[in-house]
Amino acid sequence: METTVIEKYLESAKRTDPIKYVGKVSKVQGLLIESRGPQAIIGEICRINAPKGRGNIRAEVVGLKDEIVQLMAYEETDGIEVGDRVTGLGNRLEVPVSDKLLGRVLDALGNPIDGKGDISSACMYPALASPPDPLTRRRVTERITTGVRAIDGLLAVGKGQRLGIFSGSGVGKSTLLGMIARNTSANVNVVALIGERGREVNDFIENDLGPEGLARSVLVVTPSNSPPLSRLRGAYVATAIAEYFRDQGNDVMLLFDSVTRFARAMREIGLASGEPPAQRGFPPSMFDSMPKLLERSGTSDKGSITGFYTVLVDGDDMDEPVADTVRGILDGHIVLSRDLAQGFHYPAIDILPSISRLAPSVSGEFSKKAAGVIRKNMASYARAEDLINVGAYHHGSNPEIDEAIKLHDPIEQFLIQEVDEPSSLHDTLERLSVITGVKIPPEEMSDNSAKFAGRSAVKENPAQRGAISSPVEDTKMALNSVASLFSSMPGINVIEDS
Repeated sequence: METTVIEKYLESAKRTDPIKYVGKVSKVQGLLIESRGPQAIIGEICRINAPKGRGNIRAEVVGLKDEIVQLMAYEETDGIEVGDRVTGLGNRLEVPVSDKLLGRVLDALGNPIDGKGDISSACMYPALASPPDPLTRRRVTERITTGVRAIDGLLAVGKGQRLGIFSGSGVGKSTLLGMIARNTSANVNVVALIGERGREVNDFIENDLGPEGLARSVLVVTPSNSPPLSRLRGAYVATAIAEYFRDQGNDVMLLFDSVTRFARAMREIGLASGEPPAQRGFPPSMFDSMPKLLERSGTSDKGSITGFYTVLVDGDDMDEPVADTVRGILDGHIVLSRDLAQGFHYPAIDILPSISRLAPSVSGEFSKKAAGVIRKNMASYARAEDLINVGAYHHGSNPEIDEAIKLHDPIEQFLIQEVDEPSSLHDTLERLSVITGVKIPPEEMSDNSAKFAGRSAVKENPAQRGAISSPVEDTKMALNSVASLFSSMPGINVIEDS
């Protein structure tokens, strides 16, 4: 114990610069604090001594203009006045990382806020880091399960893939993230609640995540009342923690809620710093920072970060700037429908406009065929839905629509799932097989089914459509094929035996 304490202080001493540069506050305007000095770099942490306010307030350098240093505070700026001392700390934002983070709730700077004790560590990860080199990234070839049938069955996700969850407010984004966090096959969850309502934090921990999910999760929380810089850096701290666990060889699930509030924090900071507004008031720095953050997740040569990023779509407009930018960066998008949510269809995933770009790479041939059958029938039903609802469609007029009507209720029952109803990949694909009549072999029903992706599909025997394969049936099929082959050869008689 004593050795650990000594090592902690030694590491802290090594990181400390004994020479401090000092300046004085010259102006406070809105979110922006200006000072003459200290000598500092962009992103450096400074300490503002405000004796009439909160005492020591941490701030970050966001701009340099002649001799003026522009700062923004991580905390409220009440009590800061002209002449207050500003000290440069000589380092950028870092977060202590170790296995002690599991089950903990942190603030935007990586400090624990759950009262469960210290998380100090000699290992520090920078909040601002570069994405992995593209040439060192492993290809995404293995499936990861989420426990959500609609995703695992029809929108297969690979280890290291990044997907966006797009919807308006109140459609079930946070609930869907909680289901994924509880039921995923990933080793570690890192949950970033950026700009969320303060009330929703405890609700997410207790109702959506639960004790089982929390035990293998790390939460980074910056409520909506936090200063914009705090919301911004909370996103980077969560990503840095995910990078640490990935570098330990883990498969990490990064659940980020929401990218839109991260973008709005960027807008507030950019406009306060004097940046010109571009699209809908968002400054150019937002469009520059977005790929730098999102590209940090994915695969590396050590592990993987699978990212789910929620996007709060303004006015349900899927083409607004944040949604359009994020959709172009990520590897797929899941669209939540307000109409489905109003009809008590949860999770409210609208399958037809949703897509996983890497599903073909991580799914077996028969799984892809079954998903295609579902999509085809859903599309046929959607095209004829108005005619069906008003009774204008007559059975027998179109075989495709007849089949879509027949499968509509089974598909709906497959897609609707209770929050506390986990579904394994085997159960999901088995139900998919029964609905579609496509026999999915057992090897495709394992989490590591990617090794079967790309294998050419064996022609299916129509007599076996709808049957679930079994080892006994497969053996009989193989023996019958061999018998047929030998029977065709002259001079050979095959004796049939059950």
